[in-house]
Parts: sequence; C-alpha cells; structure tokens
Amino acid sequence: MSNTCNMLFAGFGGQGILFAGKFLAYKGLIEGKQVSWLPSYGPEMRGGTANCSVIISDTPIGSPIVSKPDVLVAMNLPSLDKYENDVVGGGKIFIDSTLITRKINRTDVDVYYIPATKLADENNMKTLANMIITGKVLREVPEFSMENTKAALEKVVSARHRDLLDVNVSAVSTGYEYGE
Repeated sequence: MSNTCNMLFAGFGGQGILFAGKFLAYKGLIEGKQVSWLPSYGPEMRGGTANCSVIISDTPIGSPIVSKPDVLVAMNLPSLDKYENDVVGGGKIFIDSTLITRKINRTDVDVYYIPATKLADENNMKTLANMIITGKVLREVPEFSMENTKAALEKVVSARHRDLLDVNVSAVSTGYEYGE
C-alpha cells in the first residue's frame, strides 16, 4: 500500500500560501519522496485568492490536481467555505483562527485551530503565519516531522532573503510546538 498525502493550501495572495506548499514539496524531495506542487492564483494576485495543491507520495503521482485533499490549510474564510467539504473523511483541516472565527461543522475530520497570524505578530514574525501553521501540519500529519526543515527552507528562501532563513525556521518551530 503506497503512502500518499494530498494537500491543499488556500488563502489570500500575499499570505505565503505558495511558499508554504513549495517548502513541503522540497521537504518531500529531500526525503526521497515523489512530489507535486501546483500553484493557482486568482486574477488579482496579491489580495486575490491563492491556493496550491501539494502531493507527497512513495509512488509516482498521476495527476498534480488535488480535488479531495487529505489535508486542508485554510488561511481565510472564503478558502474554508470553498474547500471544507472537499476534505476526505478522516482528513485534517488546519485553520488560522486569528482570521477565521467560525467553527467546522463536520465530525468526520480532525480540525486544528491555530491563531497563526496572532502568534506571528506576538513573536515578531509578521509575515510568517503561513510557516507557523505549516509547523503545526508537520506535527499532526504522520507523514511529516521536523527533520530536514532547515534544508528545505534553504531551497525556498531566496538568496536575496537569506537573512530570513532563521526566522522561518523559528516560525515552523513555533507552530510545531503550539498547543503542547
């Protein structure tokens, strides 16, 4: 039986949705997995909708499109409203509870409410709510761990922004440790 995790990251453009998905794809690559990363933008870019499908698998991936995610990361209410019912039964939904105040009505999924934006503000990581919530994903999704976090971030943090590498690692750790 192959181990495949289908993920969907969704939110507003500018929230780092595509960056978070790319980070997990590189992490999977470093760990010898088959990966797929497919970004999708709304027409407006920044401030519009953004989402990305990420698939990490032990076997070759047939299609990069995730229509029934095992994991949904929702960084805004329109994204939660749009994708909540697509998550497979037994799946996991991660919500930035700073920006989304409503609760999930489904009882067949695990839900994690992480005040990612608030944690980012409190910890002087203003633009890193995406990486805080991704840290929680690393903790709660059995296919992941904190292993290779820095190596994967080195692939996605551009050379121009090398000074942000350590704060990204800290943001992932903050999310990983949230709720302990």
